[in-house]
Amino acid sequence: VQLQASGGGLVEPGGSLRLSCVASGEVVSMNLMNWYRQAPGKQREAVATTTYDSKTNYTDSVKGRFTISSDNTKKTIYLQMNNLKPEDTAVYYCNVEGITLKRGRFGSFQSWGQGTLVTVSS
Repeated sequence: VQLQASGGGLVEPGGSLRLSCVASGEVVSMNLMNWYRQAPGKQREAVATTTYDSKTNYTDSVKGRFTISSDNTKKTIYLQMNNLKPEDTAVYYCNVEGITLKRGRFGSFQSWGQGTLVTVSS
């Protein structure tokens, strides 16, 4: 299963961006969906998580500003980012765990997207 992330770019502080991540392949369901980010010189950190039944969790620094969502019919997850701050500047990666169906057999997958750069600067 391949994941294609998009939606990054340059935005001023206080602005908004919406990231998308589309899964391709024989995906039956997406069960655990995550957004991570890695800022220059820092370790990759988990930003937001959602489950197949729409439970969500956020790292403290983005609570109230970021919203993660998913659409299983479109095999897509989203990260709506509002009131962006310079410290949100990072490469954002999507990560999905789920179920595939290939030639009549179920399997599991965990995949990473290629990353999309978000730069918050005036």
